[in-house]
Amino acid sequence: MQYQPKGVCSKEINFEIEDHKVRNVSFVGGCNGNLQGIGRLIEGMDVNDAISRIEGIHCGFKATSCPDQLAKALKEAIDQA
Repeated sequence: MQYQPKGVCSKEINFEIEDHKVRNVSFVGGCNGNLQGIGRLIEGMDVNDAISRIEGIHCGFKATSCPDQLAKALKEAIDQA
């Protein structure tokens, strides 16, 4: 799935969900090292577990963050499935 995040530095989030597991997370733009780390940390994790761990994270004074936007994207993907 391709997701256009809002209110963050990254411009695009790409991922797959296979057997309710998060796979192949990648971000376009943003803090490259941190976002690679997030992708690797949740690789193979149950979608709901990943959402519960990263949802609600803020970046500085922003109301959201790249991990929070990924949680929104994952929610959207499972709602559409």
